[in-house]
Amino acid sequence: MKYIIPPPLALAVRDFVSTYLELDEFGATRPDFSYPVHSLYVDSDDFALHQSTVNGDKNRIKLRIRFYENRPGAPVFFEIKRRMDNTISKDRGAVRREAVDALLAGHLPDASQMASEDPHHLVGVQKFIRHINQLQARPKVHVAYDREAWMPVDGGNSVRVTLDRRVRSCPETTAHLVADMTDPVHVFGDQVVLELKYTGRFPNWFGDLVRVFNLRQTSAAKYVDGVVLMEDRNILQPDGTFRLPSAVRKAKARRDRKVRPTPVSHVRYFAEGTA
Repeated sequence: MKYIIPPPLALAVRDFVSTYLELDEFGATRPDFSYPVHSLYVDSDDFALHQSTVNGDKNRIKLRIRFYENRPGAPVFFEIKRRMDNTISKDRGAVRREAVDALLAGHLPDASQMASEDPHHLVGVQKFIRHINQLQARPKVHVAYDREAWMPVDGGNSVRVTLDRRVRSCPETTAHLVADMTDPVHVFGDQVVLELKYTGRFPNWFGDLVRVFNLRQTSAAKYVDGVVLMEDRNILQPDGTFRLPSAVRKAKARRDRKVRPTPVSHVRYFAEGTA
């Protein structure tokens, strides 16, 4: 359940939520209790995944590569966010950064390239690869924001409340995973995206929160709304290509000169029907 709210109201919501949940450890020592989140969204050249949301398809997915910092040893998460009617679910696989280029080329990483030994992570990566192969999907857009997250005291995942600030979006057509952004569009201005997430039974206090602050549920799709805004500003052109600012073009040219294909000594392909 998503709501777009002004900054002063976000502070009041924080006070309310803090009586039920505790602050996520990653944001506890940071300014505004928020940690940075970066996602590289992957889509087909005709933006089929973006369009499925615009069309309001009940069953749809988004593909994104999520990272939190520039540190070379930090893991990268390949995520499939899936909507089935009114239910949202997510498959996630953590890999090492050196595996990214091979994955986007449709190959599975070696075991040494996985950042987690949990078999669910490998399954998540396999599903991701199946989708990019079917769609011929490639990196399209970098989305970033600062997330304040609240979780149950027992550390469970039954309830989660997030407040996302400074949502930015810009074209990114390579898998150069850096936090820096050049001339991004601010998708929701200075407004804050509030999300109420739960598994199982709807918490009664969620209903109290909505009534107390007179919240009105809305759509707040960071990737999709960012693409629409870039279309409006002629950054994304009708043929599906980006008109990059000169500073971005120069930075991309410098990166491309430095990028070398990652050698893959042992390549495995995902076959339809495997787990």
